[in-house]
Amino acid sequence: MTLYSPEAQMTQAPPTGGLKDHENRRRGWRRLFVSRGAPDVVHHDVSSHRWTGPPLHIAMLSDIHTTSPWNGPEHLERVVARVNAMPVDLVLLMGDYIAALPTPGRFATPEQTAGILAQLHAPLGVYAILGNHDWRDDDLAKRTDYKQSRALNALQDAGLTVLLNSAHRLNHQSAPFWLVGYDSQLGHKHWKHRTHRHDPDLAFRMVPRDEPAILMAHEPDCFALNNPRALLQLSGHTHGGQANFFGWRPLTPSEYKARYAYGHVEENGNHLVVSGGLGYSHVPLRIAQPPEITLVTLRGDIAG
Repeated sequence: MTLYSPEAQMTQAPPTGGLKDHENRRRGWRRLFVSRGAPDVVHHDVSSHRWTGPPLHIAMLSDIHTTSPWNGPEHLERVVARVNAMPVDLVLLMGDYIAALPTPGRFATPEQTAGILAQLHAPLGVYAILGNHDWRDDDLAKRTDYKQSRALNALQDAGLTVLLNSAHRLNHQSAPFWLVGYDSQLGHKHWKHRTHRHDPDLAFRMVPRDEPAILMAHEPDCFALNNPRALLQLSGHTHGGQANFFGWRPLTPSEYKARYAYGHVEENGNHLVVSGGLGYSHVPLRIAQPPEITLVTLRGDIAG
């Protein structure tokens, strides 16, 4: 059942102002049951006294799960075109590119998805991490005892930079900062195994403690580690619960439930932004939690 399907809206010229002007959310009954259609555009403004550079504008795409007819390759192409038209400095891909099994529909190959994502561009570049399904449901990972990932190979072969417990130093208008990426916290064979692929010490090993760092971590539960080295953590994974009953999100795949389910969270002076993501897990339906392109503006807070 599709109650909102404004595909034509995705081809319209975007506003010319800041990222806040690009925010566009469904209203009223159109938010209730969503199984396909153009994503919302959601903007978060984050202020931190630890950020000393000019405002940094970020676009996040998370939990793509490319599957037709719900959000197939043609839909992803429109999303990419829309992001490319926005005045962002940096584009981040937050993991879960392949379908979550089982989900009904026709699955795009990792190569198809990566080829479309490779069309993204931004002044500071496009960076990716992997999600749990890029290991758990990846056919090559299963055949190689989770030593390799077809999703990872596809992204790298398409020319995208994938951060797996590694960091990259960037310079934003003469203000240096580090972009750090974890491998998936839950990228193991089965949820019962409770083994982890993320390695904070390895990921931050090159990052000086006196330089600002932004962390890409697919699972928002990493925020509970209270790592002081990242002033901002960006995450996906939860789909915002995929079903939102007036703020109650009972399906949220998090040990901390609603605490890190969605949106902007601040704890101990550190910030977390959790994207609602683009795709669907298992059931191609979202209830009052539409798919979204997530925009973040990071700015300094001189008031501290």
